[in-house]
Amino acid sequence: MQPIDLDPRRPRYPVVGAVHGTPITHLPTRTVGVVERFLNSQLEVKDRTGYVHTFTVVPGEFAIDGVACHPVFGSTRSEPERRISASGSIAVRHEARVARASRILVEGVHDAELLEKIWGDDLRHEGIVVERLDGMDDLAEVVRDFRPGPTRRLGILLDHLVVGSKESRVAATVQHPHVLVTGTPYVDVWQAVRPSVAGIEAWPDVPMGESWKEGVLARVGRGGQHPGQFWRELLASVTTYADLFPPLVGAIEQLIDFVTEIDEG
Repeated sequence: MQPIDLDPRRPRYPVVGAVHGTPITHLPTRTVGVVERFLNSQLEVKDRTGYVHTFTVVPGEFAIDGVACHPVFGSTRSEPERRISASGSIAVRHEARVARASRILVEGVHDAELLEKIWGDDLRHEGIVVERLDGMDDLAEVVRDFRPGPTRRLGILLDHLVVGSKESRVAATVQHPHVLVTGTPYVDVWQAVRPSVAGIEAWPDVPMGESWKEGVLARVGRGGQHPGQFWRELLASVTTYADLFPPLVGAIEQLIDFVTEIDEG
């Protein structure tokens, strides 16, 4: 028999079911992430960098959909209207903001589609437009044509931004206080998606000189499939930032912060 609570001053928190992937916040530490798993009286929360935190379940110390609650494993109610965006931020309900002059540039359509899938709410809230680069060979000229300034910042996301790569050499040609060039170590944005999302153990190695996408498809048993079809299936399986590797998540959030921190002076 459950004991009767005779203390009317003790706050009561709603019992809310949560499963793997449910967005959740640990209020005392302000840790924002998704439920990884329940383990006896403890709850594991994976943050946006991929780090897993372990907390003791204490009623009122967690919030789901912005409401302090007592999380338990499973479903205890019908699915509420989602208040946490796919990027892990609080989804704010309002009309999209008028577009700023600042922009984020990405290399390809797949990059742009992934940003829209995960960060679309954040981008609309901030009024930031994502555009494709028409080639990155002369990035310095792209920057000059954009004419960046204190209220017209430019963020650029590059693939394979590692020491000695072509991308790193091109990025080094851009030196401007209102431009940030960042990127990931991945050859293609596909690699930034955790392979388990694609139903494979790891992204295969593809020799230099061979088309990376075609090489991947051949090695995962999808030879002959159009890369665009595979990407549509992969993108449909990505639901939150937790499905992505931390280098991409960190790079995107760094760019969003940069282009929205306008220097009014």
